[in-house]
Amino acid sequence: MIQRVSEASVKIDGKIKGKIGRGFLILLGIEAEDTVDDIQKLTYKINRLRVFEDEEGKMNLSITDIMGQVMVISQFTLFASTKKGSRPSFIRAAKPEFARMLYEMFILQLEKELSTKVATGEFGADMKVALVNDGPVTIMIDTKVWE
Repeated sequence: MIQRVSEASVKIDGKIKGKIGRGFLILLGIEAEDTVDDIQKLTYKINRLRVFEDEEGKMNLSITDIMGQVMVISQFTLFASTKKGSRPSFIRAAKPEFARMLYEMFILQLEKELSTKVATGEFGADMKVALVNDGPVTIMIDTKVWE
């Protein structure tokens, strides 16, 4: 899930771990079926996603065009299933070891795509995320529905 923000920050144990200005806050969920190929496709798409306004007010600019910043937060709860009962099931979410590996690969690949450092939270930590959603613009990208 990608949110266009004017600013965002993440705190862990009361201390700011990451902070960005204008750009993207990316909430990254990893499914058990995700692959390295999904990571490459996703980072390519994010770098070229034109959701920032040009001089005419049209969403026509990418994160690179505006020299924006990016923060990535791991979030397995994106795969919550609420079909049965009141307690969500997270069966679609990848196991932590696999999810951490793809999360770290995603960050490295995104930094390579953007040619800049990406701010992060901490995988598996209890985080307090603050953001100002600009627009609001929120885009959900699911690599499983591309083909």
